Amino acid sequence: MKKSNVLFAASALILAPTLAFAGEKHHGNTVQFNGPVEVTSVQSLLDESTWFGDKDVVVEGHLLRQVRKDTFVFSDGNTEIQVELDDDITLNQPLDPQTKVRLYGEFENGRTPEIEVEHIQLL
Repeated sequence: MKKSNVLFAASALILAPTLAFAGEKHHGNTVQFNGPVEVTSVQSLLDESTWFGDKDVVVEGHLLRQVRKDTFVFSDGNTEIQVELDDDITLNQPLDPQTKVRLYGEFENGRTPEIEVEHIQLL
């Protein structure tokens, strides 16, 4: 009986910190920088891309239309590209095609080039 209590206590001590930090990935404070940001044009992404290279990007423009639940067509004013919004993105106001946004994400070239958006900033 004593051995099982020691084993239980040891297990609890090992698992407690793990469970405490589980789910903390998105709960930290984010940096809000109001200075210049290096923005990439959609056309340069398409021109410079390779089949196997993913690239972190920042683009500015408008979401033109919704294709699926989390997939939209985005335009920087010159070129259109498909974007997929991360599931944990939430906004406090609705978007329309006139709302200018800055998208932070990862460009993936493939059969359908797209940007997987991790963060949206309304401009």
